[in-house]
Amino acid sequence: MQRALPVLLSSLLLAACASMQPAPEVPEDADAATRTEANGDVVTEYRVQGQLRMVKVVPPRGPTYYLVDRDGDGRMDPLKGDAPVTYYKLYGW
Repeated sequence: MQRALPVLLSSLLLAACASMQPAPEVPEDADAATRTEANGDVVTEYRVQGQLRMVKVVPPRGPTYYLVDRDGDGRMDPLKGDAPVTYYKLYGW
């Protein structure tokens, strides 16, 4: 039991550090459209003047994640490679 306590405390500390990254802010004047996919994901698209700026995905299991268009071209922007930038909000209070 004494060994489990330091491991538990370390895990909680790491989880708190992971939650320091805030979720991206919804763009100003964005129109939101929400739909539910066949797999249970709730997808909310945020558009500014008809152009896709951000997508929020709430899966039935797992954390909510966000896809963001950084440069306003209507496509989700990867940092490196082909994968889009994805933000996970692990904890909130």
